[in-house]
Amino acid sequence: MEIVREAAEGVSTSELAERFGVSSRAIQYTLKADAERQTDAAIPVSAVSVKVTAAELAALDEVLAKAGIESRAEGLRRLIQAAGGVFVPDAQMAAEMARYRASLHEVGNGVAQIAKQMTRANLQGQALYARRGSKTARFHESGVDRLMRSIVATPTLKWRAMARMDCPS
Repeated sequence: MEIVREAAEGVSTSELAERFGVSSRAIQYTLKADAERQTDAAIPVSAVSVKVTAAELAALDEVLAKAGIESRAEGLRRLIQAAGGVFVPDAQMAAEMARYRASLHEVGNGVAQIAKQMTRANLQGQALYARRGSKTARFHESGVDRLMRSIVATPTLKWRAMARMDCPS
């Protein structure tokens, strides 16, 4: 806290780094961490307390361990959010959602390119395929249909599964 106090008084980061025997970057990180801590402290919170038996506490710890949740506080936060209908993905799910978003972006670009080609062909009075019922047209139609079904169905099923939290009765 001495670093934060002196930096607030106008002492430069290089002077602080020399005095404390660390790099200027370490001082900057310390100041940034303190600013983030103060921002987090500005959000009003309330404490929740509940009395449970030893067996109930053991069951809670077991469920949290199975779900990969490291703290009881985080487990209770997730339970409250799930009960309120709020979906908050964990880091793994957020990364998976980012991959889906990128995949959807690629597919969207592909569909846009196909639409441009079809529009260009229509404006020039040419058919994109020789005839509607040709093998090439059927292959592309079925491939696009399969791709779109998998894109729409897969994330929805995974998100639903991840949103549920199995608790023992």
